[in-house]
Amino acid sequence: MIKIKIVIFSLAIFALSSIYSSTAAATQNGKSFKLNCKATKAKGHTVKNILPPEVKGPFKNKLFNISTNCGDIVIEAFGANAPVTVAAMAALAKGGYFDQTLCHRLTTSESYLLHCGDPTATGMGAPSFEYDNENLPTNSESNYSTGVVGVWNSENMSNGGQFFIVYNDSTLPPNYTIWGKVIKGLEIVKAVAKDGVIDGKAEGTPKRKIAIERVRVR
Repeated sequence: MIKIKIVIFSLAIFALSSIYSSTAAATQNGKSFKLNCKATKAKGHTVKNILPPEVKGPFKNKLFNISTNCGDIVIEAFGANAPVTVAAMAALAKGGYFDQTLCHRLTTSESYLLHCGDPTATGMGAPSFEYDNENLPTNSESNYSTGVVGVWNSENMSNGGQFFIVYNDSTLPPNYTIWGKVIKGLEIVKAVAKDGVIDGKAEGTPKRKIAIERVRVR
């Protein structure tokens, strides 16, 4: 009877761990933070067609509330400094482009970035429109500071829907538009980064699955 109870208890714990996973981390103010990630149905899928946005003033900062399976991340978007980029990201968000998408890439050496915004989860997905760089940093040490949100682009500098969140000061070529900064939830990204990459590599698919369930813009 005792053995049966132990087996049942172990199975119950296993079932719960398959639904929720947690990682202890520290917040910016030093307080303990425990990451709880729910199971997600997000997976790579075809790109949703979104029309290019109409870019017109007034150009004000916006808030992007990104609901992930690991908690909410809030980005203050720099509408005055990167109006075209913010308009593009807002159009994609409102059109459901980012819904049920995986953050597909994590870098843990030299640059410290979590990459999101590709519905295909391959690093190759993009919307049907492109736009130019704006609000580029200087070519200097730690030019992409902790919390900054940038647009990832390909070698020909084509910008689309892929973006990255900097979770630790990073030095990169000044080729990536800075369009916002995380004002809430950066500890989530740091906790995901702490768990590292699948196969223990310096970059690749995050070991901890984090998915964007939906994005609200205001």
